[in-house]
Order: sequence, then structure tokens, then C-alpha cells
Amino acid sequence: MLFVVWVPLVLQLALPLGLLAWLTLGRPPSRLSWALRAILVALYLAIIAIAGLWLVLPWYTPRLFAAGLLVALVISGRRRLNPRQVIAASSGASGRLALTAGVVACAVLLAVVVRGSISAADTVDLSFPLSRGTYLVVNGGSSELLNAHLKTLSDQRFRAWRGQSYGVDIEKVGALGFRASGILPHHPASYAIFGDPIHAPCTGRVLMAVDGVPEMPPPEMDRRHMAGNHVILVCDTVWVVLGHMRQGSLAVRAGDSAAVGDLLGQVGNTGNTGEPHLHIHAQRSGVFNAPLSGAPLWIRFGDIYPSRNTRIIRNSR
Repeated sequence: MLFVVWVPLVLQLALPLGLLAWLTLGRPPSRLSWALRAILVALYLAIIAIAGLWLVLPWYTPRLFAAGLLVALVISGRRRLNPRQVIAASSGASGRLALTAGVVACAVLLAVVVRGSISAADTVDLSFPLSRGTYLVVNGGSSELLNAHLKTLSDQRFRAWRGQSYGVDIEKVGALGFRASGILPHHPASYAIFGDPIHAPCTGRVLMAVDGVPEMPPPEMDRRHMAGNHVILVCDTVWVVLGHMRQGSLAVRAGDSAAVGDLLGQVGNTGNTGEPHLHIHAQRSGVFNAPLSGAPLWIRFGDIYPSRNTRIIRNSR
């Protein structure tokens, strides 16, 4: 709960507002110092726009910050500075050094998250498995700053789950941009995505269909059944896993054939998940006692590479 609620409120609300106030109301000693402040604030806002977890706050909050940045630049840019005072006296050298260091650090961090949001090579092309509404990718991309699944890629403790290292987590947002009625409601049905139908993202055979795992009240997790209720499809030589499905909702069994668009079940909140969402990943074949241990594969949904904060709008199937 700390990470989902308080960390975003500090890093994605309090700190951006503080930086905008600092830029708007501050009186930098020189034009250079003002420029460094402006660049630092802009870089930070860009970082959280790409890498922030917009679950408590609506997805469009970065756009409001961008508008606030323009206002701050206009107001602060009109403050009177000595036209000749491009660089302040030596008394401001330490401040400029700190600002420069901050700008460099933020520029490097922004480069990392931008690179992580760009499509990887050799992706598996899948059909988007959800059909009605506006969906938001909350984990996805090739950087750990964007995709928490990547921590299982090389850590031997997670060898049995290595196949999900390039996985994608998807939530749904309502008309006002929120994914639930409340900050962190304890009933799964309070989340917009709960109960949404899940359709086969590829044509293949059902290798495994696990049902019977009970729903968990957010933010509690069931670490004994990591994938919760889930389906594994074998499409050509690729295994596609869809996890955290609703108890009792599975519409297929092992051995069934599935075509693109066929109903598999519904989104739930089962397994190792803090709140309702759909997990999907592609991998090479696993082994009998560790089916999710196969080599991970990157995925795409048509022309969409699902990195964090990608919005995908579907009206109907």
C-alpha cells in the first residue's frame, strides 16, 4: 500500500507541485540559474510522465503539469533581472553547480526511461485481449523503471518465473481517468477492469487452464499461487500466458482449440496481485514442474508496443 499510494503522492504530486512553485515564485540570481531551474523541472516532469505509476492519480495528470510548467515559465520569465547579469557573482557558483548536477542526473534518467519505452526487436505480435474501454499499461517496457517484471530476468531466486520477465500488466480507467472508485478499495468489484472479458490473443491450443484460486481483497496477495487462475496458450512455438483471472470464469479447458477473439475468461484478482488487472506475457516452452520458466519474449499488440503508461482504447470486439 505504501508504494501504490504514498510514493506516487509524494513523487508524482507533492514534488512536482513544489518544483513548479519553486520555478514560479523563486528569484534566481541570474538568467543562467533561471534556465537551469526551468530545464530541471521540465526534465523531472517528463520522467514521471513516462515512468510514473498513475494509479491513484489519473493518467492525464502529467498534461496538467505540462500546462503548469508553461504558466510557470511565463511568470518567472517576466521577473526583472539585470540584463547584464547573465551569470551571477561567485556567491552563486555552488547553487549553479548543484543545479547543473541535477540537470545532468535527470537527463540521464530520462534517456533511460525513453529507451525503455521504445519497441524491442523480435517481438511476438498478439491481438489485444480486452475489448471494451480505455486500458492503461502499468508495467511494460525494457527498463526496470518501467517494468517491475524485469527483476526476475537474472535473479536465480525467480528462475521458475523467468518467462514473465517481459510481461505486461494492464488496468482499465473510467471516464474520469481513475481505475477504481476510491484510492485503494478492498473489494475487487470496485475496480473498473474487474470482470472484463478476456479474449484469446492468438490462435492455438490451450495447454493449461487453472481455475479455483479465490479472489483476494486488495491489497492482499496470494504468493502460493503466483499466476492465480490462468490460461496458457500454445500458438505455433510460443507460449502465451494470461494470469490473475476471475475465479470460476474460465471458458476453456486444457486441450481445447482457441482462435483469436475466443472467450477465455474474465479479469479477476487472484494470485500474486495487489489489485485487479490482466497480466499477459509470451515465452518459450517451460517444463512440467515450472511451466513459466521458459525464455521470455517481447510482445506487441499490432502497431502498439505496450510500455508503461501506454493507453489502448477499445470500443468493441
